Formats: sequence, structure tokens, C-alpha cells
Amino acid sequence: MSEYGSIANTPLPRTRTSLAADFRRLGIARGNIVLVHASLSRIGWVAGGPVAVIEALGDAIGDSGTLVMPAHSADWTDPARWQAPPVPADWIELIRAEMPAFDPERTPTRNMGRIAELFRSWPGVRRSDHPACSFAARGPLAETILADHALESPLGEGSPLARLYELDAHILLLGVGLERCTMLHLAEQRAWPGRRSHVEGAAMLVEGRRQWVFYRTPPLVDADHFLSLSTPLQAANLVRTGMAGSAPCLLLPARTLVDFAVDAWSGMPLPE
Repeated sequence: MSEYGSIANTPLPRTRTSLAADFRRLGIARGNIVLVHASLSRIGWVAGGPVAVIEALGDAIGDSGTLVMPAHSADWTDPARWQAPPVPADWIELIRAEMPAFDPERTPTRNMGRIAELFRSWPGVRRSDHPACSFAARGPLAETILADHALESPLGEGSPLARLYELDAHILLLGVGLERCTMLHLAEQRAWPGRRSHVEGAAMLVEGRRQWVFYRTPPLVDADHFLSLSTPLQAANLVRTGMAGSAPCLLLPARTLVDFAVDAWSGMPLPE
């Protein structure tokens, strides 16, 4: 939507103050650990844009809370596997030789949205060191959540998602649906363990020097199958719904969501 359209469809400007109040009404409280997936455009016209949204989230959880967002960089992967779009075969070795090393401070996110892209460089934010599936966090539990992000477990037991599960964090889907919920990839791996991994690669810093590193990683299936959980979760009263500005929101406890999904999927065939 254009900015003209955003203004025309917003009754009043969304602000840091109004959004913080919306988050509190939804159930976010001081001291919470919150993993946020967000669409800025769905909120309506915001005075201050993504800055105001991040500040409002910080106001809702306070200094004792910890805010987490995905900071994935899907283009810091092996070009031999790129599909959307693929690159010519004779480019692959050159890309592997010249791609800059992943740097948590400088490498941009890809397709994460303006809020997550701003948050990764926000003062006081730390970022895990996985080249493709990093997470960014700010707050007293940031280091605990982000530490030791295993290269071979981008979204599994060796990832920040598992730490968020252990801490029973909240998941806020701000203007997005369950198909954007990365926590469900952890459930996916628990429901269908032992899937054959594939070889991935990235340019990384190893003892201070750039190297191309190959590693193995579990496959991910199309996240659209996450949407099948929407109705059962609502029926079980496991999700809180509300609005932040014009954006419909879902707030879910991470541990309950993962356990529910594993129970629902276990014994089912793996989605295509």
C-alpha cells in the first residue's frame, strides 16, 4: 500500500503511545519475553514508522523484558541451492569466492520487513551468529537466548527458538499469520525428527579470516501448512487476539504452541 493509501485508511495516526496501549490490552506485560513477527504496513500510518513500533514494544515489556525478532539473511546461503531466483551455474564458484563474510553487525536481513531490519541495528541489540537464520534480541535475557546458535540447527534444538521454548516466551504475530511464525519450525522438527539433512554453505569468519564453510542442515517444508493450526488453536482458547492500530494480532505462549503443534502433527505424513 502506498503512503497515500495508508493515510486514507487510517482513522488517526498510530503512535508510540497508542501502540503501547494496544500491546498491553492484548496481554503483553512488563518483564515478558516476546518473539515478534510484524508487518509495518498492516498497522496503518505510524508517526515514526518502525522506530515508534519498536519503542512501543519496549514500553510494553519494560526494562525487565526481552524483545526478540528474526534477523534471517536467506541470501547468505549456498548459491547452488538458490531458487527464487536461481543464478547461472557458472556464477556459483565466483559468488562463493567473493561473497562477504556474514557479520552480525552489518549483514542485512532479507524479507523480514522494516521493523525487524531496523531492530537488528537498534542500540543494545545483540544478534546470533548463524549466517542464514540469526535472531536479534534486546533485554536482560538476550545473551541467554542467542548464545551458541548451532550452525547445523538453525531453527531446531540448537537455536534461539529452543531457548525461547524453555523460557516460555510469548509470540506476537503483528499483522501476520501463523505462516510467518518461526517457532513452528521447532515444532516441525520435533514432530518429524530424523529427516535427511542437506548440505548448505556460507561465507563466514573463522578465527578472524573469511572462509566458505559447508555445513549440514535439516530441510524446511512450506510454512503454509502452519495455517492448518489456526482454527484448532482458537477452538482450544490458546491464542489471544486483538488489534495494534489497524493490524490484527495473535499472542501465543511459545511452549503451549509448540507442544500443541507437535501433538497435532505427530503421526501425520510430512507436508510437501
